[in-house]
Amino acid sequence: MNAPAALILAGSRGGIDPVAADEGVSHKALIAVGGQPMLARVAEALRGAGIARIAVSADDPGVVALAGELGLAVLPPAAGPSRSVTVALGELGTPLIVTTADHALLEPRWVIDFLADVPPGADVAVLLAERAVVEAAMPGTRRTWLRFADGAWSGCNLFYLATPQAARAIDLWRTVEADRKRPWRIVRRFGVGTLLRYIAGRLTLAEGVARLGRTADVAAAAVPARAGLAAVDVDKAGDLADVRAIIASRG
Repeated sequence: MNAPAALILAGSRGGIDPVAADEGVSHKALIAVGGQPMLARVAEALRGAGIARIAVSADDPGVVALAGELGLAVLPPAAGPSRSVTVALGELGTPLIVTTADHALLEPRWVIDFLADVPPGADVAVLLAERAVVEAAMPGTRRTWLRFADGAWSGCNLFYLATPQAARAIDLWRTVEADRKRPWRIVRRFGVGTLLRYIAGRLTLAEGVARLGRTADVAAAAVPARAGLAAVDVDKAGDLADVRAIIASRG
């Protein structure tokens, strides 16, 4: 297998992000955490995991300039994360790891473990953390949970596109983006029987992700995160305060 490349999503959704505005920077990726811009921290973690080819999807001038200083390739963002990944697949190919510029706590070990835990034969995999694991690492955290028969789960902003067939999942990803806060609407796409299993609390996470993959004709897998902090990113000011406190506690 070829060595994986990595894509860091750092596009803009229109207007200035409120967290970035509070910090006096043009983009969230430029916010300093532990003495480094978040983008630099993410790139450092990926390199620490042995990934040499790293690109950032960005158009903010400050982010583009920083990417150049960090030795990262810059790809133009498209309208939304899923379309930006399509652009990256065309440039970087597979296997491809995808993460976000606000994943400020990202550690090399999380990436290494994720890749090691992807089941053989998977075309695409997503890292998710079970609620008990997240809350053990960060008591009192509040987030949107995906509730399945085997627990409540949170996304970790780490995806693995293992084979060229993973491109088939991008269109499906686009629809999932729109409903990511309403998992029952995602499950409804699989038919009445699956929706009823979900409502009754009988659909496991693995079953849900596998069925989602089959609708796109790909082998999809959910990988449980070993570290609860893998589910923490910076979406709002409270997240930023938490992340800074965690990094400060590490010295």
